[in-house]
Amino acid sequence: MGEKTGPSRRTLMARAGAAVAAPFVTLGAHQVFAASPRTYSTRAIDLVRRTTVIDMLAPLFLEFDLPDFSKPISDTARARFKASGVTGFHNSTGIGGPTAHEDVTAYIGGWSNWCGRNSDLFSVVGRVDDLDRAKREGKIAVIMGVQDSDHFREIKDVAYFYALGQRCSQITYNSQNLLGAGSTERVDAGLSDFGVAIVKEMNRVGMLVDASHCGEKTTLDIVEASDKPMAFTHTNCRALRNHPRTKTDEAIKKLAAKGGVMGVTGVRMFLSDKDPTTVENIVDHIDHVVKLTSIDHVGVGSDSDLIGYDHMSPAANKALRDSYKASYAFRDKIDTDGFDHPQRIFDLTEALIRRGYPDPHIEQVLGGNFRRLLAGTWL
Repeated sequence: MGEKTGPSRRTLMARAGAAVAAPFVTLGAHQVFAASPRTYSTRAIDLVRRTTVIDMLAPLFLEFDLPDFSKPISDTARARFKASGVTGFHNSTGIGGPTAHEDVTAYIGGWSNWCGRNSDLFSVVGRVDDLDRAKREGKIAVIMGVQDSDHFREIKDVAYFYALGQRCSQITYNSQNLLGAGSTERVDAGLSDFGVAIVKEMNRVGMLVDASHCGEKTTLDIVEASDKPMAFTHTNCRALRNHPRTKTDEAIKKLAAKGGVMGVTGVRMFLSDKDPTTVENIVDHIDHVVKLTSIDHVGVGSDSDLIGYDHMSPAANKALRDSYKASYAFRDKIDTDGFDHPQRIFDLTEALIRRGYPDPHIEQVLGGNFRRLLAGTWL
């Protein structure tokens, strides 16, 4: 989400989140969490329970740094994951700069090792079948990704990081790199020759191409260059919110024409420029993508962990805000009302029900569309 100025996102988001949650109660009960007063309809609960829910931008923890890999997962965090209703978490952050190759190697290695040492709960996935197995076994499927491609110093690095476990790479973060321009750059010259070559190599090895943070011309160039369907894993619609991190109708339609999928985020300033900003605004953006394209091209990319930015420590929250350009237009809250807690996928499901979406379409939004995309992209 953030700008690559000052400390890295991985450094800013240091120390694992605080507590909520308790395990699931009985199947079909209106109360999903024993420790929460929130209640949901049987229809919403059943939809989430039977769907392989995939959040295509959901870091496991916003406040978690490499030294924390020595620690086991807390009982509170364990319960939070089990009760979220989400099976697939795209665990991705922005890592760039001159040491990106080494930093991403450590990032993927550290997370994979940590998940492996908590293998009763987590499963690092490399194929779509792994997502399906995690759903059957009641585990959390972790998709390893990076929100930048600075670590690709040469073409062969794509295959190297694929072998390490990376399954999605965003071509640029918010700023310029050797591949193209980010969304907050003053000038966007589009995808470079090196960027085109990297996209082609990602297609070849089976790594999902992501253009969520890219500038408009760079985004359009990526869609054109990719031989396989690709993604905007976490963004919103510029027609509803004029923000550097949102996508134009042209880009969304071209993405869909290539078979791609766009994940709608719950980040407050990407949804609306005024309050209240609620889960209904998220559905407004989903509606817009569906009307522009079809139900086949939209999903969820929340761009947050299960407790959200507004629960970060004050120091980490301030550092995060200070690292962005003014164009990010922060307000008092970063999270969206009704989408700012571990059961948020149930709230989104209820909102889709209220809008009149039939069950098969809700299943597509919650995970079916991204599962199809990953099945056609990963090797």
